[in-house]
Amino acid sequence: MRLFVAVTPPQDALVELDAAVVALRADWPGLRWAGLDKWHVTLAFLGEVGDERLANLVERLERATGRHQMLRLRIGRGGAFPSPGKARILCAHIEGEPQALSDLRRLAASVAAAARRAGAPSPNEERRYRPHVTLARSKQPANLGALVAALSGFNGMDWDATAVELIRSHSGSQPWYETIGNWRMRGALTRDESTD
Repeated sequence: MRLFVAVTPPQDALVELDAAVVALRADWPGLRWAGLDKWHVTLAFLGEVGDERLANLVERLERATGRHQMLRLRIGRGGAFPSPGKARILCAHIEGEPQALSDLRRLAASVAAAARRAGAPSPNEERRYRPHVTLARSKQPANLGALVAALSGFNGMDWDATAVELIRSHSGSQPWYETIGNWRMRGALTRDESTD
């Protein structure tokens, strides 16, 4: 099964980003735009993981998540990988206070290490971690400078990253995601606790 580990921003933050992106989609029909239901912040892409590794992976990810405090983040300005002039990915960067971003990088390294110990190493583990939400993809490198510029002033609401999810990616004509594990970070209240 094809897996990745992620943090999902709350619906309000995603709706706010969608309002900034919706007008751009019509002028760029050649891009494969991700829908709001697929937006997330990847911590570690694991690729294909055998069923026999899943139980150990789940146990290790739960332990790794429990070592980290919840994070105060926001979705920010637009960007592109590898560069705006020759981009394959249009994104919105994740921003926050320097300590929160440092803690997010540590969380990503921790879940990648947990996956490696479970025998499901991330093929991207050697890359520098750059937290973002993927908005669209291009089959061929494209100049997305105008889209990056259009999103350069976006500065979304602050939100708390409170949980880490293990997500299965199902391919096909209509790809979809399935959360198969979800663990709360330290300091995160459950829904019942937050209403008391």
